[in-house]
Amino acid sequence: MNLDTLFPFKRNYLDRNGQQYHYLNEGSGEPVVMVHGNPSWSFYYRNLVKSLSRNYQCVVPDHIGCGLSDKPADKDYQYTLKNRIDDLEALLDSLNINENITLVVHDWGGMIGMGYAARHPERIKRLVILNTAAFHLPSTKSFPVPLLIGRNTYIGTVLIRGLNAFSAIASYVGVKRKPMEKAVRQAYVAPFNSWKNRISTLRFVQDIPLLPHHKNYQLVSDISDSLIHFQKIPTIICWGMKDFVFDKHFLNTWKEKMPHAVVHEFDDCGHYILEDASEQVIPLIETFMAENP
Repeated sequence: MNLDTLFPFKRNYLDRNGQQYHYLNEGSGEPVVMVHGNPSWSFYYRNLVKSLSRNYQCVVPDHIGCGLSDKPADKDYQYTLKNRIDDLEALLDSLNINENITLVVHDWGGMIGMGYAARHPERIKRLVILNTAAFHLPSTKSFPVPLLIGRNTYIGTVLIRGLNAFSAIASYVGVKRKPMEKAVRQAYVAPFNSWKNRISTLRFVQDIPLLPHHKNYQLVSDISDSLIHFQKIPTIICWGMKDFVFDKHFLNTWKEKMPHAVVHEFDDCGHYILEDASEQVIPLIETFMAENP
């Protein structure tokens, strides 16, 4: 696998308290900030960056512990939602990106990206929402058993950090239309190639707040409450309906919270909507951007 062929972008780094925080910064124009989730990295957005960077400045970080960023131990970095938002804020401030932001979010990127947006609603111009959440688990949805095992049990730790179960399995079950090409699948899992380098994959799962006494619970509540401030901002939702986590229950919550959003449902697509349907979703995003100048 030649990563440079699949991912032909300049590597940029911001020092975050001694940790190297990798990001893409491609193109010029209005900023488009793309925030990935778990267990992926900026590679997920490669085709969207190639397309949009012709007309926009595309900024795509790798969260600490993911992709080409450093993967510190717990003593050197707290793997919490607040720190993820702080990192994103520091990156955008360092690049003087503080207005007319189009925010693209997927998976955990929804919580992190909308956490940033909640702090700076005046900076956000458009929202692109892809199989994600910025609110608590919907009351109609039970917490998926594989995530519960990963979150709460030692065997979950062994599976995720010892066998790379989460990242490896996601590369298979995250797409539904057609299997990922081998080189693409290898690129997804490449950064998570050892016990040490899989720390964030596990910590993300452990950081999901399910009960009011869990850390982050109030922060998630606050982010959810903030969504009301974005109901006049142009929003597009593209959703893979065969996502085993972010399914119709999450989409229905988005529809309630963002009733103005333009929604495109893909009945035969899974979690990695930009892999399953990039040739449909990317033109939809391009058109959405052009129609909301």
